[in-house]
Amino acid sequence: LCPCLIYGAYIFLPFDAPLLPTVSARLVYTLRCAAFATFPIVLGMIVSGISRLCSSALEPFGELHQEVEIHRTYVSQSVHLFILYFFNMAVLATYLPQELLKLIPLLTGLFAISRLIFWMSYTIGRSFRAFGFSMTFLPLLAMLLWNLYGMFILEPENLLS
Repeated sequence: LCPCLIYGAYIFLPFDAPLLPTVSARLVYTLRCAAFATFPIVLGMIVSGISRLCSSALEPFGELHQEVEIHRTYVSQSVHLFILYFFNMAVLATYLPQELLKLIPLLTGLFAISRLIFWMSYTIGRSFRAFGFSMTFLPLLAMLLWNLYGMFILEPENLLS
């Protein structure tokens, strides 16, 4: 489903990436796009704080109830995945040709949407969360494989330069 979503958005959404000739301009572009991917994490932190505040626990630092634990776990996992996603997108932006830089905001949007889908399915039940997690993890894995391919096969002479 992820390749179909990315391909459809790439073809049908009417925007193009700006002209980014240098590596530093591409990294700044990636950083700006990645700021939008933090929206589900910040929203999860707000909901986690509100649910902890409204919890019926006698001790605020005692054992957490399930509704509080769900949001805390979501935020923790999302931060870990965002770090991996961001570093892979930054490396990917250095290897992509100019005409494919449109993928950076599309992958950012896919990350944000898939984390929200994961969060909704995680609150419904733990058995439903595989779809949202796979929508986050499989593009991350594809980016990692492309980055390794680019580093070791396409440009091994520029590996550390």
